[in-house]
Amino acid sequence: MLSTDLFTQIGLGHYLVLSALLFCCGMAGVLLRRNAIVLLMSIELMLNAVNVSFVAFSRYLGQQEGQIMVFFVMTIAAAEAAVGLALAVSIFKRFREVNIRYFEHLKG
Repeated sequence: MLSTDLFTQIGLGHYLVLSALLFCCGMAGVLLRRNAIVLLMSIELMLNAVNVSFVAFSRYLGQQEGQIMVFFVMTIAAAEAAVGLALAVSIFKRFREVNIRYFEHLKG
């Protein structure tokens, strides 16, 4: 059984390091991959890293604004995922592959 001392030793710095690691993993996915689905997942990972920072600062400062901001970020993330998946389905129907280079062929 875990003691409660372990949970009290985790501070703001630990959450910020976790957030930075998540953000870096998401950024690496955006920069290194060309698949649209992986790109969307990487962007979602980056948004969740920002959410961890918001919640950590909110808890550290004892205010609720950071937690409220998380709901707005989650709403934007849901809209981004819906539009991105619609574009990915459109690309897949036309080219039978979901590669980011095909997005320029959707014009006109």
